[in-house]
Amino acid sequence: MSNTPALPLLGACLNVEDLPDHRDWLLEQPRDLELQDFCRSEVLDSDWRARAARAKSLLEGHKGRLGIHGPFWGFTIASKDPEIRAVVRRRLDQGLDACAELGATMMVVHSPYTTWGYNNLGHDQAARQQVLDLSHDTLGAAVRRAESLGVVLVIENIEDKDPMERVLLARSFHSAHVRVSVDTGHANYAHGSTGAPPVDHYITAAGELLDHVHLQDTDGYGDRHWVPGEGNIPWPAVFRAIAGVMAAHGTTPRLKLELKENARVREGAAFLAAAGLAR
Repeated sequence: MSNTPALPLLGACLNVEDLPDHRDWLLEQPRDLELQDFCRSEVLDSDWRARAARAKSLLEGHKGRLGIHGPFWGFTIASKDPEIRAVVRRRLDQGLDACAELGATMMVVHSPYTTWGYNNLGHDQAARQQVLDLSHDTLGAAVRRAESLGVVLVIENIEDKDPMERVLLARSFHSAHVRVSVDTGHANYAHGSTGAPPVDHYITAAGELLDHVHLQDTDGYGDRHWVPGEGNIPWPAVFRAIAGVMAAHGTTPRLKLELKENARVREGAAFLAAAGLAR
């Protein structure tokens, strides 16, 4: 009997309308799924429960972990404007409503850290602490509700130049329900365009808090959401880092292809499988 660990299992980020095309693939193994409809204000402000009901019907028999991408358009969780923070709290609560309806156990939240902040505020400890304080003011109620619902909030890197900033933010909540997401394309953009470390450094920095990875390829210039293999991300290094975190901490992060063309999800999975990196 081989002692070689099984390759990690890939999942996907999809909209409800994509589920019929990918249902067989999602159900053939317990693949993790992230529904992305519920990040949009026009969905959250509509009769979204009908959309959730359709998702649940299409996912009957699905054994993987289900999550959603939480709302993020047009705001930051560290806004200095208290009225904006109030809107953000309401949006996050709407996202958690959707989690409760769907039975989802994870919601993606965007990092507040920016390249501007890294270059202009990094030397200012008061400014750094302010980002933490504002983020706690915005997320505090969501964290408490996530704990009661059994939902994990994962903080995803966007412009983050320092891989550790949002790891420290997640850790500051002292909650098992606040963890870290790495988006490989965002990390590669930061590496290629702002001088950040390579993608695998973001994975390793997350350590035991790594709970979620968006897998997408880029050229290091923009947020492309290409199929793996179309850009310049060194995928063997990324998956070695993932394997290292999993082995060191006994964790199983959700690994999801997040592509511009959802119809090509299985093509992306096939590329990574052919490279011997995942299944």
